[in-house]
Amino acid sequence: MALAEVCGLNSFVDFNVSREEDNYSRQVEKYSGNFINNVQLAVPPYINPAEKLAQLAEGTDEAGKHLKIKFDHGTTTLGFQYRGGIVLAVDSRATGGQFIGSSTMKKIVEINDYLLGTLAGGAADCVYWDRVLAKQCRTYELRNRERISIAAASKLLSNMIYNYKGMGLSIGMMLAGWDKRGPSLYYVDSEGARTPGKVFSVGSGSIYAFGALDSGYRWDLTDEEAYELGRRSIYHATHRDAYSGGIVRVYHMKPTGWVHISDEDCKDLHYMYQDQKQGGRN
Repeated sequence: MALAEVCGLNSFVDFNVSREEDNYSRQVEKYSGNFINNVQLAVPPYINPAEKLAQLAEGTDEAGKHLKIKFDHGTTTLGFQYRGGIVLAVDSRATGGQFIGSSTMKKIVEINDYLLGTLAGGAADCVYWDRVLAKQCRTYELRNRERISIAAASKLLSNMIYNYKGMGLSIGMMLAGWDKRGPSLYYVDSEGARTPGKVFSVGSGSIYAFGALDSGYRWDLTDEEAYELGRRSIYHATHRDAYSGGIVRVYHMKPTGWVHISDEDCKDLHYMYQDQKQGGRN
């Protein structure tokens, strides 16, 4: 050992580290690789992780209780395109089963000045992959000296998520933006779907939001009418769906980029609409 120290070998090879510690270091490096490469997530050490995770979801524990990997979640988000651009409206309630974890969750992510993403599903999954997408879009912009198109951004996100299909991700996002082709609205989820469209609503309260949205939607809406339609649709969803609530956030995507329109509490909207309803009767 003295000769090794004199020769300086300890600066390259540490003879004092045991094999167990070396194995532990390799394990830590393997399962924290996403800190270096954020599109490479750690997966359980199975030959086929997607197949094994599916078996776990259908199995039982020692007490015979069903293992529930598909956790409960709920939200309401919507987006629609009209002649003035794209309006996005979301609630702010984050739930874990029947427990309300937060009433101020920001479910619209500002990816860049001309691209917005909404969150539905697992909050951690959606926020993480939106951040990864923001990095990829910025990298594209620096390399090509122009903004990425909305179609390309949605394809990037879909391809990244599809690599983990069947492994427990829970994602249902909308991507709305404006590029040289004009406004675009896409729906992307963790099952591999990537769908362009004019009107979308995602989440447990979407069936209620669609009721108000379909009855009031038309292409030639004014800006104020579009904002009010988004607000009212989310309000109706929060009124009927226990997993939705909190603050109604409204954003508008224009040729000059996104604009934050309003944040209004569902309680205030409830009393405002009630007063309008009673005033109409009188």
